Amino acid sequence: MPSYAELSELLDPATTVLLTVECQQGVVGADSALPELAEEARDSGALANVARLVTAAHDSGVQVIHAIAERRPDGRGANRNARLFRAAARLPVQQLSGTEAVCVAAPIDVAEEDLVVRRLHGLSPIQGTDVDPLLRNLGCRTLVITGVSANVAVPNAVFDAVNRGYTAVVPSDAIAGVPSDYTPAMIRNTLALVATVATTDEVLDGFRRPRRVRRA
Repeated sequence: MPSYAELSELLDPATTVLLTVECQQGVVGADSALPELAEEARDSGALANVARLVTAAHDSGVQVIHAIAERRPDGRGANRNARLFRAAARLPVQQLSGTEAVCVAAPIDVAEEDLVVRRLHGLSPIQGTDVDPLLRNLGCRTLVITGVSANVAVPNAVFDAVNRGYTAVVPSDAIAGVPSDYTPAMIRNTLALVATVATTDEVLDGFRRPRRVRRA
């Protein structure tokens, strides 16, 4: 785990963005297309921790981006080149554009200044979406990545962030995947090699910690 001083330097609100990944009603809400994942996100406390981080980001001036995965009712532009996509197309709850399923799920609060980025294709909230240019225009250097799933979208986001030159911070208790023992294994064996891993409380402390004044 990083020291408080190290994490505080990484989490300067002027250069930090908080990304929530697929924290939408049709994924982690009560009527999820993936009930096992939704249950894990709630029961593990990950969804509640995402909400805490979002609230703290609003209070501290950290920009929030919500990354949403959706599809058109006619499926145009959607991937069909993997079993995951074909299975998702048969689920009883569809992540259709303009429906409740693609709204950010409670208890996460969406503020007026938040950015919501929607994608119709792929596995990553960054690759091939507006997220990267938005991060650059925002002056982002550190990207805090939260949400679901630790199986697919979150690792994609971490790798894409690192490949694009951002420092990735992963609050280990604010991401979820299935089965429940998969997330800590993914963090320990993969994400910890390329991202700064911390807890939600440590990130919250980093948001609140006073910054050193740099003298000319």
